[in-house]
Amino acid sequence: MSDRDSDGSLDLNQLRTFLAVHRAGSITGGARLIGLSQPTVTAQLQALEKRLGQRLFERLPRGVAPTAAAAELAARIAEPLDALSAVAGRSITDSDDPQPPVRLAGPAELLAIQALPALAPLIVHGVRLTVSSGLSEDLLTGLRAGHYDLVLSTVRPRGRTVIAEALSDEEFVLVAAPAVAGRIDTARLRTEGPAALSTLPLVSYAPDLPILRRYWRHVFGIRLTGEAAVIVADLRAVAGAVVAGAGISVLPRYLCAAQLDSGTLVTLLDPPDPPINTGFLVRRAGTDTRPHVDLVHARLRTAARTW
Repeated sequence: MSDRDSDGSLDLNQLRTFLAVHRAGSITGGARLIGLSQPTVTAQLQALEKRLGQRLFERLPRGVAPTAAAAELAARIAEPLDALSAVAGRSITDSDDPQPPVRLAGPAELLAIQALPALAPLIVHGVRLTVSSGLSEDLLTGLRAGHYDLVLSTVRPRGRTVIAEALSDEEFVLVAAPAVAGRIDTARLRTEGPAALSTLPLVSYAPDLPILRRYWRHVFGIRLTGEAAVIVADLRAVAGAVVAGAGISVLPRYLCAAQLDSGTLVTLLDPPDPPINTGFLVRRAGTDTRPHVDLVHARLRTAARTW
């Protein structure tokens, strides 16, 4: 078999085989998913790796783990191949058995503002979701224990039991309502730093002021001391309190973009190097996956390019 079709493009059969193994998490599972023998699947993967000049899977005690090159390839080809197969009469994500809900978890704000709107088009095509929210470390523990299929994490996970892909970067901004901003000497803020903010109440989602402390350290180069006047464990509520004039806070730009556009919030500083946090899309390594899990995975990766 030629590594390429007659027009010079990559062999579609090899790409379909690759995608099946990527989705199943094992050679055996991929072979079963597309109705081929295990030796045929292995041969097609080897031919594709040779053509691409890249290793696509690492063997695990149980199953295989995709390399970074494999994750990128799967994200690029999943939707086009699914669409092509659907036109041909049967989607490669179809199954004789109903698919169980995809168990997705992440920070509540990220789920509500970015992830769930991006996944809405999948629902009308039969994908079901069970969504949980919480702190990233707790959710990653749940992922390793098998409680979730996919986790959106604001921290980079450690260890080989999970596969993490960088999804998007979020920029942190120091914000206030216009009336509160009007009480700040902006010239003094630029020259003296946080001393100009010392009399203003702080609004935080946790008592230890994690985002505020990071901003102070990164932008001002000092350690933030003091206590929050308002503590509320939801960044959307933090934004609401700041809009209402309760004080100042630091928020991810995506979360307060609408308020910044409308003028109900304003940025207090525009540092040349603002704090950035990378979000990750995480799944377990070497486990059998399901077509709908991979559809959600691919959709989130595609949507994140615009976040």
